[in-house]
Amino acid sequence: MRPNPHHTSRLRAIPLPAVLLAAGARADRHDKARWHTAQGVISATKTKFFNWNRGCGGGGAIDLVIHLYGLNFKAALAWLASRFPHYTPPPAPLAEPTMQLKLPAPHPAALSALKQYLAVRRAIPPAVVDRLVQTGDLYADAHANAVFLLRGQHNIPVGAELRGTGPQPWRGMAPGSRKNLGFFSIRSPQPRAILLCESAIDAISCFLIHPALRCISTAGATPDPAWLPPLIRLGSPIYCGFDDDATGNAMAQTMIQRHPDIKRLRPPHHDWNDSLKSNP
Repeated sequence: MRPNPHHTSRLRAIPLPAVLLAAGARADRHDKARWHTAQGVISATKTKFFNWNRGCGGGGAIDLVIHLYGLNFKAALAWLASRFPHYTPPPAPLAEPTMQLKLPAPHPAALSALKQYLAVRRAIPPAVVDRLVQTGDLYADAHANAVFLLRGQHNIPVGAELRGTGPQPWRGMAPGSRKNLGFFSIRSPQPRAILLCESAIDAISCFLIHPALRCISTAGATPDPAWLPPLIRLGSPIYCGFDDDATGNAMAQTMIQRHPDIKRLRPPHHDWNDSLKSNP
């Protein structure tokens, strides 16, 4: 039997400091956000946590209990329900006005620098770049940054990943981006499956390695974007291809715990672009 969604949401919203107290964690005397547990030193806000000893973290009371005790999802629900039987989340605050999306203006004169960066430093062929430029999913701004559009319903832009092409590595998001509402993707005409990556460059790299897939960027190791459940309901096989590091593996585990139909597919190297550059 599937857990009741309301019951699950109620338990997930329990403040993490209360969960840590119930688990016997010891509060740090000098930093009220730090806790000493059997799994290591954990920093926790009301909804997020990070284990400094293990280099991983997550969000919500259910994830924290799984992390502390190694339980499965159902057992973690039971642990919380037995200790917080009457917890009721406070009313949600009124939503603040959403910042208006401000996409950088295209700067065609910088496109050659962008192509050189992607070809030389990222091993992405110019023909693939041309295809993305023609569809409007990629362009260069006045600083020669790569601008990868996130598209939501009806193909409308809802944000953009920005990637510097100069000597210093730099990445960011366009102001007002709402990556919960859309994503960057590249696909074959009839993809056999969907693979989720941490960045647009990784999605393109994965597509070049596995051209029969639809490769999507979550714009960071995000385990549960709002667009994911509708994508799952389409019925295509979905794989989580987050980086093979502590953060990527932890967020992939969280995603699969929340959506058991998703399977893990690690890149052969640290990330998909490293894997692409390592291909002969």
